[in-house]
Amino acid sequence: MSDNILTIGKRKAATARAVTRKGTGKILINGVPIELYPIEILRNKLMEPLRILGDRANEINIDISVHGGGNTGQTDACRTAISKGIIKYFKDNELENTFRLYDRTLLVNDIRRKMPKKPMGSGARAKRQKSYR
Repeated sequence: MSDNILTIGKRKAATARAVTRKGTGKILINGVPIELYPIEILRNKLMEPLRILGDRANEINIDISVHGGGNTGQTDACRTAISKGIIKYFKDNELENTFRLYDRTLLVNDIRRKMPKKPMGSGARAKRQKSYR
């Protein structure tokens, strides 16, 4: 087991940096405990990697700093950073396979981005209507 492990998770415009170290099971997001995360559905999503890990989650502390994007993007970025940190810390291939089978985005950043706006329209795909009269 290593000392401090830095991992990064990204989703849309959000970037999360997680430092995983030996500890007592405390997980902080921008200095706030994960249990106090404001939106319940997103809090449950954040807790998924820890639930899969089980009792071993009490052996590590994770400090996450996240910025950019919105609530859901930040949550997904944090979730990926947490999972990557857990895998690197424990160096457990079986655990990595379990994460992959549960949800691939736990370990792989979602690379989908917003398309750029094009000329003659209000967005990436929408165009002004053509009129013949």
